[in-house]
Amino acid sequence: MKKKQTIRIFEEKKVRTVWDDEQQKWYFCVVDVVEALTDSKNPTDYIKKMKKRDPALAEGWGQIVTPLSVQTAGGRQRMNCTTQEGW
Repeated sequence: MKKKQTIRIFEEKKVRTVWDDEQQKWYFCVVDVVEALTDSKNPTDYIKKMKKRDPALAEGWGQIVTPLSVQTAGGRQRMNCTTQEGW
């Protein structure tokens, strides 16, 4: 599966993306999207709190996100990503 990575800008915030050539879809790094939409200083904690408040979200989290290898400041790491459709 060939993947291409880029960085998109949304309201001056960077959102890491991964193109899946096999599925012909862009995947967006969830933590980057949450940070861009909420202006949260700690988007990982924000996601944890959302999942805690919404049991249905917590239960279906595995169907919404896909762990993909993404370039980070500390090197490549597996991060939760999703498509625009959320699957």
